[in-house]
Parts: sequence; structure tokens; C-alpha cells
Amino acid sequence: MSAAANASAFRSFHLMHPPPAGVPGVNRITMALRSNVLTPAPILKKLKKDCATPLPLLRHVADAMATDMRAGLAADGAGDLPMILSYVDSLPTGNEKGLFYALDLGGTNFRVLRVQLGGKDERVIATEFDQVSIPQELMFGTSEELFNFIATGLAKFAQKEGGEFHLPSGRKREIGFTFSFPVKQTSIDSGILIKWTKGFAVSGTAGRDVVACLNEAMEKQGFDMRVSALVNDTVGTLAGARYWDDDVMVAVILGTGTNACYIERVDAIPKLHGRLNSTTGLMIINTEWGAFSNGLPLTEFDRDMDDASINPGEQIFEKTISGMYIGEIVRRVLVKMATEGGLFGESVLERLSTPFVLRTPDICAMQQDNSPDLEAVEATLYEVAGVKSNLNARKMVVDVCDTIVKRGGHLAGAGIVGILQKMEEDSKGLFGKRTVVAMDGGLYENYPQYRQYLQDAVTELLGLEISKNIIIEHSKDGSGIGAALLAAANSKYGQDV
Repeated sequence: MSAAANASAFRSFHLMHPPPAGVPGVNRITMALRSNVLTPAPILKKLKKDCATPLPLLRHVADAMATDMRAGLAADGAGDLPMILSYVDSLPTGNEKGLFYALDLGGTNFRVLRVQLGGKDERVIATEFDQVSIPQELMFGTSEELFNFIATGLAKFAQKEGGEFHLPSGRKREIGFTFSFPVKQTSIDSGILIKWTKGFAVSGTAGRDVVACLNEAMEKQGFDMRVSALVNDTVGTLAGARYWDDDVMVAVILGTGTNACYIERVDAIPKLHGRLNSTTGLMIINTEWGAFSNGLPLTEFDRDMDDASINPGEQIFEKTISGMYIGEIVRRVLVKMATEGGLFGESVLERLSTPFVLRTPDICAMQQDNSPDLEAVEATLYEVAGVKSNLNARKMVVDVCDTIVKRGGHLAGAGIVGILQKMEEDSKGLFGKRTVVAMDGGLYENYPQYRQYLQDAVTELLGLEISKNIIIEHSKDGSGIGAALLAAANSKYGQDV
């Protein structure tokens, strides 16, 4: 507790004529005075209790995830998880050849990528990509405005094509569109937007085919390109990772938002009603696991944040484990510790009171600080949140960060085990062989403590022997190249380039 906090607490109590030592009542006054001293410790203690993830709780989360998956596969709307059919029933083989593009829209940036594929012998000959920030106002604007902005960026990128990239004459460019929001897929190249997530609230898109929205915007630009595959970022990540490793069965994104997909047997999808003539008997299922909510350890800060969000009561798993929200939960905890516990003494809390001013990269940077005086923590708190801190306060801040990140990593690990458990129950034998979970997203890539907590939960839930076979592997930027590979696999020109 800071000296300033102590001074503040004591200043509120005045004795005009202090009685001499030994006079009855002095001890009572001293005790009353001490009981009024502000301290953030009880708030931190309660936070740790409410965020605790003991093994029985993680087991319940994994079991509930598997149960919800089955419900979602049986019928739409039967559980928290939509279990969306991807219509991807064949994955890249390595034989793909030609020039293909990918567009990846899934957060505060969109990426465009091109790849020249050389078949089995040469595989990926060359790749090139560009990243464009989406202005905040477009995240709350109209569908037309957003897609026009994207189509303009895509057209500019295509104009720079050259060098090792060449399109055979007489062919139209083809693109895989990674669209990382809940979509009801109707075929490999069409899908209806269910709702926006990850802080987007764009009007005029819900209920529309997002491929049609992109096509209209490209036509306005006079830009001729065919969308041959619409995929979710997790589906793209799985395809991209599977291109190099046949043991990849699951893909998870942990970045601004979060999602997971896996390879399911077609005969284990009752809601398909035999509609798909699959040559492989398999299909990638997009779980949209951000919607999961069963048995999660939530705090008052989670509930308040959810109430203030653009989608209250929805995406609870995502709000507990993903990069968009971890920093905001920490901020809300610190505001309470400051206002009710005097954490930052006399500091003005105006900036700290601004929603989302503390981002998850700030939380990560503070947790990497190993200096004796926690100088990086001090700098972040002052420069980003506008508060001064003493060493005790900084140690408490790091403790808060760790508490929220540990809960997030443990719950994400339990979710992965839930998916693997469901697959094992159906196929019997998955746990006895090498199985790869492809991971992507900035949160997983850049936050070492989060990664470790996730791995710890998987190991604890599955046990040492089984968990040795489960390889959790970073697949950097897998979704972009995966979408291009799926565009190639579904090319209207086939693979005779």
C-alpha cells in the first residue's frame, strides 16, 4: 500500500486535542482509525477466489464443451455452440498449382495475400501479403462502406502483382475469403452472416451472403476476381497446417477473438441429414466456441463488462479468454482497487476509467517485467493509464494480470480437451496416436504465460501419458495461406495448371 494512500486515509480523521497516552479510549480510536485505512488486498483476494480454476472445474468445462458440441451437431440451436458446417470435405494435398489470393477479415485489420503454388515438388514458391488497419468508424458503419474499403485495398494489392507471381492467360484470379465471424455456410463459396462479433457492429450485413457483399464491392471497383472458397480463420488455419502435417486434426485461434474447428466424421453429424455427398467421409466443423458459457468462473468484473458490451449475454467464453477482453477485465479490477482500496494513492483516475484503455499487449508487457523495481509496469501504468504507483502497487497489478491470464489460459486448455474428448469418444484411438492442434493468433503467439497456462491445463486434464501425443503447435499466419490453398483445391479450373 502506498504512502500516499496511507496519508489520504489518515487525513480524513482529525483529533483536535489528542488525549495523553494512557487515557482510556485511545486504543479504541487507534483501532477505528486503522479499520478505515484503504487497502486493495481484500479485492485481490476475492478476485483470485472467483477466478480459481481447480481440476474439477476444468473437467466440468471440458465435459460441458463435448456435450454442447454433440447438441450443436444434432440440430441448429440445440446448445450454446452453433457447430457450423464448413462444407470443406477435402483438404489440400500438396498437388495444388497456380496463383491464388486470400483475403483475411477477422479483427481490427484485414490482410491480403497471394501465393504461387508449384505442386508436390515445389509446394509454396512465393508468398506476398499486405495488412490494412480498419478505421474505427467502419467497424460501426454500414456494410457497403466496410466492403468498399476492403475491395479498394484488395484491388490496390492485386495491381502490384509481378515477379514470381503469374496468372495464366484467359484465367480469372481466384481468392479464398477468410471471414472470421459467425456465418451459416450454405456451400463452399457462400454463407449468410449470423451476427458480428469482436467489437464490430456493422449495419446491413446480418442475414446477407458475405460473398455477395464482397462481389458487389469488387464490381464497383471494376475488379474481376472469383471467390472460390469462403472459410473461417480457424478452418483456414487447419487447412494451412494440414498442408504440411497430416496429423493436424484441430485448429484454434486465440487473438482479438477466439474460435476452434476440427475434422469431424460426416456420419457423426445428424443435422446434415445425408445432404452431403462427401468423397472423404469427413468435414471440418466450425464450433464458434466463443459462444460457450457452461460452468465458467465469472467475476463481478466480467458481468459488468458483459453488461456494457454491444452483445450482452453472448460470447461469454470469448469474453473470458480472448485478447480483446483480458486487458479490459484487468482495467476494471484496477479501477475498483484504486477507488475502494487506494491502490494508486492520490492519482487521478480519469484515463484509467476509460473503457479498453488498457489493452492485452499492455498486460503482457507488464507481466514480462523482471526488473527489481518493475519499471516497465510503472511506465505502462503512467503512460497508458495515467496513474503513479509505488512498488507494492505494481506487484499487485502484476498479480491481477496473472490471475486473469491464468484463468484464460486454463479455460482455453479445457476447451481444447473438450474437443479432443468428443473426437476420442467417437473414434476410439485418437489419444493413442500423434494428434496436432494448430494454434494461431497474437494472444497465443505473444503471451508466454498464457501459452504455458493453456499447456498446463491440457497436461493436467489428459495426464502425462496421453498428453505426450497431443502436440500443440503454433501455425503462424496459417489462416491466410490456408484460405488460398482451399481456393486452389476448389478452383473452377481444376489442378491442370
